[in-house]
Amino acid sequence: MIIPQKINTLMKNYQNVTDLPNNNTVFLVWVFKKDLDKAQLTAAFAKICALIGNLNHSVADRFPDARASVTLGISHSGWLTLGLPKPLPKELKDFKPIKGSKHTAVATEGDLHFHIRAHNPSLAYDMAAVITDVMQPIADCVVNVQGFRYWDGRAIIGFVDGTENPQGEEREQFAVVGEEDPDYQGGSYLFVQKYVHDMSAWHALPVSEQEKVIGRSKEMDIEMDDDTKPSNAHSALANVGDDLKVVRDNMPFHDTASHQMGTYFICYANTFSTVEKMLTNMFVGDPVGNYDRLLDFSTAQTGTLFFVPSLDMLDDFAG
Repeated sequence: MIIPQKINTLMKNYQNVTDLPNNNTVFLVWVFKKDLDKAQLTAAFAKICALIGNLNHSVADRFPDARASVTLGISHSGWLTLGLPKPLPKELKDFKPIKGSKHTAVATEGDLHFHIRAHNPSLAYDMAAVITDVMQPIADCVVNVQGFRYWDGRAIIGFVDGTENPQGEEREQFAVVGEEDPDYQGGSYLFVQKYVHDMSAWHALPVSEQEKVIGRSKEMDIEMDDDTKPSNAHSALANVGDDLKVVRDNMPFHDTASHQMGTYFICYANTFSTVEKMLTNMFVGDPVGNYDRLLDFSTAQTGTLFFVPSLDMLDDFAG
């Protein structure tokens, strides 16, 4: 009886990091303004932490079928600027670029990250607008991406995304920090990248060649067997083992102003080292030089690590 009680306690104490993907998503990355009055920053951050809880409770009560939520992540730099508790979460740090022979997982600035999900785009818009009202006096928004569900959960390149995502209770197991870091139990490491795709080059590839790049069939999403799958296929390098998984919620996006089309990669994990191993496999290669072929068609424009505090910690920050 002790183990179920422990699990139930943990389930009530983490943000919406295990939610299933929804139809509409807004991703916001904010950077604190320089030379801010400390009292102003502290008050605004406390208001934001309280707002996260209020928004989640409100949308759950008013629109129970909408599966709407917002999750807050704080970067290493943001944590220090805000003067939050020390020691920090064990694996929270400033993300450093991972450079391969041809491609680089870039590192970009960011202090706070908001992950907004909703079935109805109006709900996502309203939540983003309320957050923006509080954030604008203290920070600049450096990333604003509106993601959407494409057909049956496909990336904009036409392949199903998230096939290897943990399901059921495994989502909590791989996404939520446990007893290995007791001070931050119920938290989660959040890593994000904005990828822009070269759609002209991608469409120039025959489907049979696209399938070799991904390592799965395009129409039915069936994984190639080990004898057929190239060693540099995306699915061969991005999956680093059954005991080292992350919870992804990638979303395609299309920026009509810039004509950019791409994927916003977002994952939650109980350790950042799992994500680092995946990125190293993709960009450096396994073995070295055998990098992820998909990177020849997808360029990472951003890369930032955040920590998602538990609900109890969020309440403490709200004051």
